[in-house]
Amino acid sequence: MAQNGRTSLAFAAVTTLFFAWGFITSMLDPLVASVKGIFTLSDFEAQLSAFAFFIAYGVMSLPAAVLLTRLTAVPTIKIALTMMIAGCLTMLFAANAALYPLVLAGLFILAGGITCLQVAANPLAAALGTPERSHFRLTLSQTFNSVGTFIGPIIGASLFLKDLEVKSGTVVNEAVRSTALAGIDRAYFWIAGMIAVLLVFFHLSRRVVAMAAPPADGAMPGRGIKATLADALSSRWAVFGGLAIFLYVGAEVAIGTQMALFLNSDQVWGQSEAAWSFPVIAWLFGNDGVPGISLEEAGKFTAIYWGSAMIGRAVGSALLARVNAARLLAVFTVLAASMCLFIMTIGGVSAGFVALAIGLFNSIMFPVIFTLTLERSTASQEATSGLLCTAIVGGAFIPLVSGAVSGATSYAVSFIVPALCYAALTAFAVMASRSAPQRQVDATAGGH
Repeated sequence: MAQNGRTSLAFAAVTTLFFAWGFITSMLDPLVASVKGIFTLSDFEAQLSAFAFFIAYGVMSLPAAVLLTRLTAVPTIKIALTMMIAGCLTMLFAANAALYPLVLAGLFILAGGITCLQVAANPLAAALGTPERSHFRLTLSQTFNSVGTFIGPIIGASLFLKDLEVKSGTVVNEAVRSTALAGIDRAYFWIAGMIAVLLVFFHLSRRVVAMAAPPADGAMPGRGIKATLADALSSRWAVFGGLAIFLYVGAEVAIGTQMALFLNSDQVWGQSEAAWSFPVIAWLFGNDGVPGISLEEAGKFTAIYWGSAMIGRAVGSALLARVNAARLLAVFTVLAASMCLFIMTIGGVSAGFVALAIGLFNSIMFPVIFTLTLERSTASQEATSGLLCTAIVGGAFIPLVSGAVSGATSYAVSFIVPALCYAALTAFAVMASRSAPQRQVDATAGGH
């Protein structure tokens, strides 16, 4: 097979992994709303699900980077998929035992596998081709990731939120609780099967991927976690990029995990039929005939938030081939912050549509922040990538802050948290636009 053919086939194999972790990660959004009702939790306690999932990035990213340098990409990806299967099986036990701590453990193990997968697979997505097209290639891969994030909330809401309501004064009876737990059981059973299929597929594709993948830059053979971290922290741009990833992921997850609860609130769509005035929404999700928006319907609508990111990434792939990446990032972060401020100050039915549209502008943020950082970092690519993936831990902490704010005030007011994150990201984009790249990127990462 010609080199170009091997590279294209390898890129296709890696892109299937982007779809898988997008699907699994977006299932977290309806799961947060579900456990809030099943276990009678506060907003803050329900957000511990997001914490358990995303804290794995802080724990596993640098060890995964070290593992990658010692085993190379293909064996690391196979280990990651095996860990993900173990996490799904833990979720099955958790659903059958009806134990929230076990749910948190399962999410942590599952996300640990996804972390290893990202550290290993993300650089391949951008590296399998010419360096000057890395922004385009990485964002294109994220389009497939977004297909998974669009489908996940629809399936998750159907399984996790059937007849479940969590508004103040609502009591979840045993039948509804059992149905929700059974939905969690079914979901993660089939996810385990999907990952097993991917593991077999990637095993069969391993030689093609290994032959097409570029060699590591050779800067880290035998290097441990401490040395890797020291290398990354030696570059101020690696640190800036890490902070930017922390804030971006935190903002995106904070919005997504509370989206169903926000849309379901009476101040937004809980007692409104406005969403059904759009035929495409009625066609996609189906109106249950009950006035207002139920929690299950709101959970399905969360797919629009991720679907808008899918559209944004497709458009962004084209824009990034023509527009300066740092400047485009600045425009998108300003627009996202402005939308959050609109939700806080104006609110009402229109705020629901605005919140769902924020995904359009989230779309390119992760891959562009990543590549801008790698272009400017003086640390090795593996160390920088490891630190940036570690920074995804922002998805653990910022949603907790958002949950605390929503519990003390309202879901609309809690949008102040992502608004501040986007404002800081604008500053990062401006700084990047004024700083010359140190090198061409030949390995990057793409998304969470």
